[in-house]
Amino acid sequence: MSMIEKVNPGHPDKVADRIAGAVVDLAYASEENPKIAVEVLIGHGVCHVIVETTADLNELEVQEAVHRIAGPVVPDIVVVPQDKLLADNQTDEIRCGDNGIFKGVPLTDEQKQFSEIAHTIYEKYTSDGKYILDGDRLIICQSNAPTDELRSVYLDAEINPLGDWSGGTDVDTGATNRKLGSDMADSVTGGGLHGKDLSKADVSVNIYAFLKAQETGGEQKLCCAIGDTEIDGGPYSEIVEQARKYIQSVGGFEKFAEWGLI
Repeated sequence: MSMIEKVNPGHPDKVADRIAGAVVDLAYASEENPKIAVEVLIGHGVCHVIVETTADLNELEVQEAVHRIAGPVVPDIVVVPQDKLLADNQTDEIRCGDNGIFKGVPLTDEQKQFSEIAHTIYEKYTSDGKYILDGDRLIICQSNAPTDELRSVYLDAEINPLGDWSGGTDVDTGATNRKLGSDMADSVTGGGLHGKDLSKADVSVNIYAFLKAQETGGEQKLCCAIGDTEIDGGPYSEIVEQARKYIQSVGGFEKFAEWGLI
């Protein structure tokens, strides 16, 4: 039996992930292979964004991304250069940008169907939502949605147990990479998917391990150290390129952040 949580793109943590992804998209618009790490904390009218990067970012564009995704919040943006010693790790060739252990696990049919339910609900109610599947128990918490309306579609689900609610960043805070279980299902390990460039193993190796697990039908376990040029018997540069194609296929880092890998 599956036990899995999904949050939709309107959840405060996903709003933070989406902003971080949008900033990474800006970095890739200015450089082919930027080095960047973005952390976002948002809530109650304020959005803090801290960026470490080699890219020459336009702070006004960062503010515009914040407002487009989060609405009329007060942006607090700090942009600093990436540490030179870290940047030098990538000088001669594409090397692993951090340490980590990674796991890819094939999705079950239940997990796929559950993800479709979350997507379907969000298409109709585009506000903060969180959903749980625990075996046969389906829990739907969807803000700004009539409970009776949802119950007419999902007859056996527990819907808004505490009644109607409003949700969003005026009710709760959001932080980057706080919903990795939602984004990765059973593949979740150390490291975050969002707000980082492709040199970071947290992004590229996680994507690689997940895709390989879906392709092979078997669990994948990988370990890497910063500076590695080879992982899983192949060049790290090829893993980065596979991850690049995947990110491009979903529409960029911001779009990737909406739902993660499932």
